[in-house]
Amino acid sequence: MARLKLKGNKWLAAPAVFLLLMGCSANETSNQDGKGKEKDAIHIMAPLLSPESPGENSPSLKALEKYTTKQIKVTWVPNSSYNDKFNIVMASGDLPQAIVVTDKSPGFIKSVKSGAFWELSPYLKDYPNLGKADKKVMKNSSINGEIYGIYRARDLIRASIIIRTDWLENVGMEMPKTIDEFYDVLKAFKEKDPDGNGKDDTYGMVVPKWMGLGNGSPWDIMQTWFGAPNRYGIDEKGELIPDFMTEEYMEALRFFKKLYDEGLINKDFAVMDSAKWNDPVVKGKAGVIVDTGSRASQIQSAMEEADPGNKDVIDVIGTVKGPKGTYTFPTSGYAGMIAIPKASVKTEKELKEVLGFLDKMNDQEAQIIANNGIKERNYKLENGTYTSLEKNNKKLLYEHEGLAQFSMGIPEQRYYVEKQESKLFKHREQILKEGEKIAVFNPAESLVSDVYTQKGAQLDNIILDAKTQFIIGDIDEKGFQDAIQLWYKSGGEDLMKELNKRYKETK
Repeated sequence: MARLKLKGNKWLAAPAVFLLLMGCSANETSNQDGKGKEKDAIHIMAPLLSPESPGENSPSLKALEKYTTKQIKVTWVPNSSYNDKFNIVMASGDLPQAIVVTDKSPGFIKSVKSGAFWELSPYLKDYPNLGKADKKVMKNSSINGEIYGIYRARDLIRASIIIRTDWLENVGMEMPKTIDEFYDVLKAFKEKDPDGNGKDDTYGMVVPKWMGLGNGSPWDIMQTWFGAPNRYGIDEKGELIPDFMTEEYMEALRFFKKLYDEGLINKDFAVMDSAKWNDPVVKGKAGVIVDTGSRASQIQSAMEEADPGNKDVIDVIGTVKGPKGTYTFPTSGYAGMIAIPKASVKTEKELKEVLGFLDKMNDQEAQIIANNGIKERNYKLENGTYTSLEKNNKKLLYEHEGLAQFSMGIPEQRYYVEKQESKLFKHREQILKEGEKIAVFNPAESLVSDVYTQKGAQLDNIILDAKTQFIIGDIDEKGFQDAIQLWYKSGGEDLMKELNKRYKETK
């Protein structure tokens, strides 16, 4: 059994996953008594990354309601459609009292500029947990220095290469140390029958529908291996340039195309639901995922549940060496935030009630309920030793797993985690310690552009579409360069002028 360990790392928070969601109408959870929204109810829009959401009769949800003295009404939206739903809901004006915001998207920035959300800076100091939020992370999550959401804390370094070590052993290889060795592993996992069934039914790495523009997708992580910037780089004149204007980015893009052309990644990556990301590895179809280290633990647990003989078959490394050195992709210290719309929270009194609820969600007891569930139902404690009771019961896990989406982890992680002696756990800890030294940070992280607010979605889609088209072979390098020129003509040139002006001002 693992000994109880309560971490105090302020970068850590609710387990998760790469990424988040939103959407839906507050009408779905209101007017139950015919007199408007229920008294003492909190309506939340949150992402769902699990196959099932916590039902309204979930013991964990009931426990949270009792602890916070609020009825918690959650509208769950699939992660894959969250940003679209967010824009629809903002346009409708029918909003919850708290809404998970996945990132500083153009839709969110537009809403902030129009005054749709409360500016929270003056209020946070009055709350015992929120008042201790990390200042660096708060700045990263701000919009021009103003706070429009409570950040959801995450490790600063999470990027990892997750590999089936049983497959490595079967093909006679070791953990890769360079990009070339990484490629060789993927090729062997496709061509050398790593599962030993005598069939040509495996491939190297599984990638979901998540192209990414500096938000931590597999492509974002891998391009840093080649020395490419994190969203924006600095040219020889000391000015910001987009990552896709660098030769290192194009070198990475050629590598991605090579993986696709040779069948070393899944052909359906452009449409694959991220909720099913783990399945090909767990079911023995693929051997590698590039994502956060926490996903490795999820996969290992799932494989052991399927077959107890699969113990310690998953391991991680942080990165591989590229042509210009060894680099890794960092986070901003947070993964989205929880914002409070003015349309549903109309007065300061109501605002303070919502902030009080969010503050209480960071108490140790609330963090434990959201992340671990109920004692003697989801876990047990014996002589200070924590043991999960969910390892062979997904239904129990789903009772509370989604609740972590509005458990912020401020000022630190306070829920139970199992101290493990496995190589996977130790290697994840090593990645955390060493990653910051080689992390490629985004120099424009805190800058917010009016041009991007107006045209960001259009500009992003130009590059994202071209990136996908290049990888699958619909366009060549000239076609990609044409897309860059379209990006510039569509507002990209004005965007870079504005960002560089603000970058110089901040320097």
